[in-house]
Parts: sequence; C-alpha cells; structure tokens
Amino acid sequence: MNIFGAAWFYWATAVAIGLPVLVVILTELQHSLRRRRSHLARQVSLLRNYVLPLAALLLLIVNAEGVPARDNAVRILTTAFGFLVLVLLVSMLNAAVFAGAPEGSWRQRLPVIFLDVARFVLIGAGLAVILSYIWGVRVGGLFTALGVTSVVIGLMLQNSVGQIVSGLFMLFEQPFRIDDWLDSATARGRIVEVNWRAVHIDTGSGLRITPNAVLASTPFTNLSRPPGAYKLAITTTFSEADAPDRVCAMLSRVAGELPQLYSGFLPVSEPVGGAEYCTTICLRTPADESAARANFLRWIWYAARREGLHLDGADDDYSTAERLGQALRTVVGPALRLNDADQQSLMSHARLLRYGAGETVQYAGQVPAAMLFLVAGRVRITATADDGSVVPISTLEAGGFLGLTALTRQPNLADAYALEEVTAVEIGREHLEHLVMRQPLLLQDFGHILEERQSQVRQSLRREWMN
Repeated sequence: MNIFGAAWFYWATAVAIGLPVLVVILTELQHSLRRRRSHLARQVSLLRNYVLPLAALLLLIVNAEGVPARDNAVRILTTAFGFLVLVLLVSMLNAAVFAGAPEGSWRQRLPVIFLDVARFVLIGAGLAVILSYIWGVRVGGLFTALGVTSVVIGLMLQNSVGQIVSGLFMLFEQPFRIDDWLDSATARGRIVEVNWRAVHIDTGSGLRITPNAVLASTPFTNLSRPPGAYKLAITTTFSEADAPDRVCAMLSRVAGELPQLYSGFLPVSEPVGGAEYCTTICLRTPADESAARANFLRWIWYAARREGLHLDGADDDYSTAERLGQALRTVVGPALRLNDADQQSLMSHARLLRYGAGETVQYAGQVPAAMLFLVAGRVRITATADDGSVVPISTLEAGGFLGLTALTRQPNLADAYALEEVTAVEIGREHLEHLVMRQPLLLQDFGHILEERQSQVRQSLRREWMN
C-alpha cells in the first residue's frame, strides 16, 4: 500500500511538523511580550499550552484516524476546544482594549461590573453556539425562558434594580477612584474599594459601607480632585496686644516646617478679626490633615512662648529666676567654665526656651545669633544631601550645646530638630564673647569641637554620596 496516497499521511505530517514549529514561534513571542511587560503574554501562553495541542489532537483523531465527528469522544474534545477558544478571545479582547487603557480614557473609566456582565454574555452566547452545533441542543426555547424569567424578576425587584442601575451609571461616570478622599453626608474618609453595589470608605475609625444609589442621589465632595494640593485652614486666637504682623510671621514660619507640607506651596496666615488668625496650609493629601493639624497646634504653643506672643491669651511663666539659675549652674557654667560671678552676670541676659518634639531648633545655612545649652531632652543633628535625602549626623543630650558658629559668624552646616520636648538656655552672642575671650583654653576647645562637627558633617555626606 502506498502511504503517500493515504489521506491520513498528509494530516499526520502536517501536525508532526507544524505543531513543534508553532510551539517554538509562540514561545519566542511569549518571551518577547514578557520583556515588554505586555498584557498579551498570558493569552499567548494559553494558546501555546492548551489551544494549539488540543487542536492538533483533534486533527489527528478526525482526519488522520478517521473517527467520525459525531463520536462522543470527539464531541467532548471539540467542546473543550471551543470553550478554550472562547476564553482566549474574551481574554485577548480584555487585554488589548481595557488592560492597557490610557489614563482618563473611557476604556479606563468603564466600571468592572460592566466588563463582567459583557464577559458573561459573550461566554453564554458562545456556549449556546457550542451546544447547538456540536451537541444539537435547541437553545431557542432556553433563551425564551430566560427572557421571560428576567422580566418577571425585574418587575419583582424593580426598586432594587433601579438603585443598582443608578449606582452603575455613577460608576461609569467615575467621579472618584480608589484612594480618593470623599466627604459626603454619611462619611468622610479614603475610598478603599468600589464594587457594583457599594463604596467602602475608610473613615479612620472603621469602614463605612455606602450604597452607590445613596451617593448617586446625594451631593458629595471629592477632596482629591482636582489633583494637587489639599488646603487645610486652621484658626487660632491670640491676645489683642500682640502685633498682627509678628503673629502672622510666626504662624507661617511654623506651618512652613511641617513635614506634611506640599512642596512648592507656601503657607499663608492672615488676621480674620476678633484677635483670630487663619493659617492656610497646602498638604499632599487629605490623609495628612490630622497629623498636620496636631503638629501645627503643638508647635505654635512652644513658638508663641519663645517669641513672647500670647496664644489664647496665655502668658509664659516658665523661665523663672529659680529655674534659670539652676540651669546656669548645672549646664552653662560647666560648659563655659564660669565662676559664680559670671553666672550671676548672665542671669539678666539668658532665658529658658522650650521646643516641641519634631520642631526645628537650628537651621542649616543660617548664622546663629545665640548659643543654646540643652537642659533637658535630646536633639538630632542632620544634614541634607544633594539629592534631598536627610543624613543623620549625631545626637546631643542634656549638657550639650548648639550654635557654636555664633562666635565665629559662620553659617551652620547642619539642621537640628528636637526628638522630644527640649528645654534649653539661650544666651546671645554679644553676652558670650567677652566671657569666652578671657579664656584662651576654652576658645581652643571650642575651635576643636567646631572643626570636629564640621568634619563629621562632611564625612557623613560623603558616605551618603558613595552609597
């Protein structure tokens, strides 16, 4: 018998040669798509691993072996093949049209529930075609029964369905997205989940589930749109005797040091009447509002007392003669090698200051006008690298001092901020110079300390740059 004249020979040869070639081509295509991070890589994998081998098996069984197409085994394999093709087409359509949709396009705004319904309809229609052509099932009656049933269910649940539809239309418009901040009549917080029925809002004290129909029928505010800075307004009250310009300058300075501040926007403070002042602060996100408000109100309590202002009309009576004298004896005297007479001479020129945790005590690039001697608390010394990163240098504890460059008229190389509440004695440059100049050994020690601190800053920045 001449095998070249048999019909099965050509089919078997085509499958034997074509299947390996197509597998190699699809494998290379899959690797290329993965390198480009394409959403179609999974679909090519499905085509290579399942659809193509099953198609080859069907060709061998039906055309090479001559098994009738009406055989049950062939029907089962054909059904599986048709279902895989249907899944592949739906998956490729989703990956090509919606997975890589540009930001803000209608494809990106389309709610997930619409895609799920469309997939369900396409798969249902495909299964109906498979059942009709492969198994000979009459699907016309099935569609009629489903249509009648859907009408009956729609009439029974028209109120619920109406709410769902209104919610779906709102989702299609997409006035908010995941991680947006929403302010509505029922909740205020960050959106963590949006589905076909409800919006899940993290309020900070729990998860508020708000039905889509409720949001569709009531006004709400999306605090995250338009994109950009979120403005926080804080009202404070001072004494009527405080100069408004001094108060506004202090409030704006403290607000400008907040870590939650949106870069590129400067805080604005202005009097609003009745000894009240409004400070407007631009934040990166509404999520920072609570922390920014807490830091601002805490820091202005300390800053107002340092600058002699009267927040809420209160006076600062902390820097008493008893406390100041104790600080001069225990901290300033040993640091400057002062005798009792020198300490007494500084009583009228020194004062006790307090800083809140996280507040800046010393600014890099500025020439200090006074020295600070730490009585209580810790201060972290940091420097800023060229890329904007903060590099820790050292930590000063009680007994240490800051502002040594006040004696040399040099700018600070590093910043300093309080790790906790800090109490310090401040003494102006003009009141220290005549005391220090009389002690050459002390001047020499200060020179060594200053040189050591500057060298420490440069070495830390160099290590950060090398890393």
